[in-house]
Amino acid sequence: MSAQTGTDELRVWVDQDLCTGDGLCVQYAPEVFEFDIDGLAYVKDSSGELLQSPGVRTDVPGHLRLEVIDAAKECPGDCIHVVRSSDDVEVAGPDAA
Repeated sequence: MSAQTGTDELRVWVDQDLCTGDGLCVQYAPEVFEFDIDGLAYVKDSSGELLQSPGVRTDVPGHLRLEVIDAAKECPGDCIHVVRSSDDVEVAGPDAA
């Protein structure tokens, strides 16, 4: 079963050092990604609170799995990392197999 259609829990984080501020992620999944005042993308927790610590991870809501994976694949900065919660293997993003 592929990571995209599986039921594995996913987590996502943004590497702000590589973020280009393009905004595709916010367009794909505004419930998960948001720009901060610095013009860079960050992830939000399940309550919608912006998580401003570099490298902080948040759970990917089940209904947004494909949108978050697409955001990671389409990101021009290659800065979005989507990993399986169970084993920390990257399923989308610059380090995905």
